Amino acid sequence: MGKTLNQLGSVGWMIGISALILFASSGLRHELFNSGAWDLGIFDQAVYLISQGQPPISSFLGFHILGDHAAWILYPLALLYKIYPSVYWLFAVQSAALALGALPTWYLARQAGLKESQAVAMVAVYLLYPLVYNANLFDFHPDTIAIPALLAAVLAARLGQVGWFCLSILIVLGCKAVLSLTVAAMGVWLLFFEKRRLYGAIALISGIAWFLIANKGIIPFFGSEAALLERHLYRYSYLGNSFPEMAKILLSQPELILGKVFSLTNLEYLLLLLAPVIWGLLPQVTALIGAIPCLVLNILANHPSQKNLIFHYSLPVIPFLMVAVIDNLAVERTWLRTQRAIILWSLVGFFALAKFGFFASQHLKYLDNWQATREAIALVSSSGNLLTTEHIAPHLSQRKLIKCKFTNVPSFEELNTFDFVLLNVRHPGWSDTSESALGLVNKLKNQSIFQLTYQRDDVFLFVKN
Repeated sequence: MGKTLNQLGSVGWMIGISALILFASSGLRHELFNSGAWDLGIFDQAVYLISQGQPPISSFLGFHILGDHAAWILYPLALLYKIYPSVYWLFAVQSAALALGALPTWYLARQAGLKESQAVAMVAVYLLYPLVYNANLFDFHPDTIAIPALLAAVLAARLGQVGWFCLSILIVLGCKAVLSLTVAAMGVWLLFFEKRRLYGAIALISGIAWFLIANKGIIPFFGSEAALLERHLYRYSYLGNSFPEMAKILLSQPELILGKVFSLTNLEYLLLLLAPVIWGLLPQVTALIGAIPCLVLNILANHPSQKNLIFHYSLPVIPFLMVAVIDNLAVERTWLRTQRAIILWSLVGFFALAKFGFFASQHLKYLDNWQATREAIALVSSSGNLLTTEHIAPHLSQRKLIKCKFTNVPSFEELNTFDFVLLNVRHPGWSDTSESALGLVNKLKNQSIFQLTYQRDDVFLFVKN
């Protein structure tokens, strides 16, 4: 018992250190102006408005935040903003959630009968999985909260704790509507392969029910079908412009699907995704049934971001990879079995695929006018309507109206809605160009309603008279 407590203490230290590293990494990236309006600004504005008792209408998206992913988990997160409104709460929650996924991983390993050294090794496998670090760096997404909850749901099912299972499922469903498919697939696995009929039925029924409620009720009510198409379905544009049209093409043109599925891009994606744990995936792979919806969505997408491990789109696969590896270690059918070998493989995978190297390359590209940007931001009030650039937006998104796209130079009527216009002409962001930003600067200089109050190193701040 004493040895187990010592091992658990070691796991606690590993989780704590990991959470600090994740938090420091995401915070530093943000301070270096590498975060963006999509998606950090979107969520920061929404949570802030909720905390202020205002409707969380995202001025970036143009509709209520529940019309995006039906992510009601943002409402309890707003309680933190009531203590003090800061985007760093989102970084803290995300870092803690991702690191805490190691705790149910350790308990699952011990419950499966693994040696204590192997259980600690599985904690390292999870914490060093490259996607955990990379997804943490990519702004903030509620999906990250679902990862420890999915692992906790599997643990609760195996321990026969129905209350904890239901709570875990509820949290997962509140993070993102599409995760309902993952919950339903996990239900199939629990029902038919784990022989845990009650838990499988709960997951299957709740997953299907929430999918229908979210996509047929909440998202259309708070958003629109056009918004759904523009925000998400464009990733599958080759299949059509609506769910019925996509279903029809899927059934009538299978050759189109096969051409997308069997591609070198998908092969590379799967190899990189599985490489950190390939040593432990065979022969037991039934746990990966829960990962099928996520994998299918990413494989079918024609947008490269969903096949790139820099982003968060593959996160729901991780819990089921961990369970599959644990199950195979339990029957001693893995390529690697010792703690040293497992951790060494994980370290190699982390240094090969984790994007910590971005801090020495991409994340430093905005330093040339970093000081000027900070000075200009300090001159913007906390409440006025703001038009700004992509990477400045999440630093000032706690207001009712903020926008950051100006590819088409706004008209006089559009500009008149803003109290501040803050532009970094040198680094306008992915959605605009330096030419369009400079064109807007020149237009504002000729507008009597705005006064240029700050200019330095291609950073311009205009304030409405």
